Amino acid sequence: MSDIPASKRLDIIRMKGRPTVNDYIPLIFDDFFEMHGDRLYGDDGAIKGGVAYFKGVPVTVIAQVKGRDLNENKASNFGMPHPEGYRKALRLARQAEKFHRPVICLIDTAGAFCGVEAEERGQGEAIARDIMEFMTLKTPVISIILGEAYIR
Repeated sequence: MSDIPASKRLDIIRMKGRPTVNDYIPLIFDDFFEMHGDRLYGDDGAIKGGVAYFKGVPVTVIAQVKGRDLNENKASNFGMPHPEGYRKALRLARQAEKFHRPVICLIDTAGAFCGVEAEERGQGEAIARDIMEFMTLKTPVISIILGEAYIR
């Protein structure tokens, strides 16, 4: 793959037919129970999270959602999380720590949503808090990059 130019690698990563977290989660985890909302503003379709079993072990799954078609992309904000998505991820990570569950993150993002309304709802603070608090979690965190992992 190293002989493929970066622009071509990006084309492969962004192919519409490639698997998304909605394909991976049922193949990897058993009994996934999705949780919604940040308990402050609302839910963010760009972040999917919940509790599941991996080989019989309870885990918390936090995943960034991308769609395959226009309707799926609109529902997941084209894979660009809002502040409520980052707060939902942190809420789930804290819950995982409380119940001694490892966290498995599935990353596939072009970056955070950069609209004015996201900034008004605390986008920068939500990202910074996630970074800060994820570094101090006492529960194991495994991050798997499925496609893009770009921070703007």
